[in-house]
Amino acid sequence: MNINKGKLIGIGVGPGDPELLTVKAVKTLESVQVICSPKSSREKPSVALSIVQGILDGRGDEYETIEPLFPMIEDKKALKSYWNGAAQLITQKLDEGLDVSFITLGDPSIYSTFSYVAQIIGNQGYSVEMIPGITSFTGCAASAGITLGEKDEIILVVPKVDERLEELLKHADTAVVMKTSRHSLMLEDLVDNDPRDKTVTSVQNCGMDDEEVFEGFAKKGKYLSTTIVKFNNKGDDE
Repeated sequence: MNINKGKLIGIGVGPGDPELLTVKAVKTLESVQVICSPKSSREKPSVALSIVQGILDGRGDEYETIEPLFPMIEDKKALKSYWNGAAQLITQKLDEGLDVSFITLGDPSIYSTFSYVAQIIGNQGYSVEMIPGITSFTGCAASAGITLGEKDEIILVVPKVDERLEELLKHADTAVVMKTSRHSLMLEDLVDNDPRDKTVTSVQNCGMDDEEVFEGFAKKGKYLSTTIVKFNNKGDDE
């Protein structure tokens, strides 16, 4: 790798509360030359950027922000063009010898667009690092006061509801389903059909000012919705 090139650093900024940033993330954000903060649309501000804005405002030096567009679409060919466009923007800065921090909600290794861009840039020979962040589902569990796993319990984490989930649920002691407001009815049917006793808790906009924690399914509304289903198997061995 060329030592004169900059480094790409994926930073997980957690679920929403700026106080949940790691010390390492804060130190990096206080010194890195370029912040990459993708946006889902040109009209909407970046949630990840809003989480770290207070840290950036406290800096006494100059830094640059780039905001590539990553729309929420399913077309893989179109998505690749956006990822390649973002990678090109980032490598321009890396070639100038500048380090770039790519900020992402939660953790950069879990369902993050950072992984696609990092692979493109890493394959070109640039140095890539990751700074982990608190995941959305552990943040949701903390807000709801729920323990996700005990002893040898199996925790299932899925990013969407589809035909695979029915079989997977049979093996789960705790099921964490992300972005549930889009497929709530299917999730509700699958969980109701499971004969075990269970509790269902949903969290919307975890760690943000409008956070909501409630029993039951997230039947409508916010994109950042997570449902945690705890199945009761304890009667079998107690």
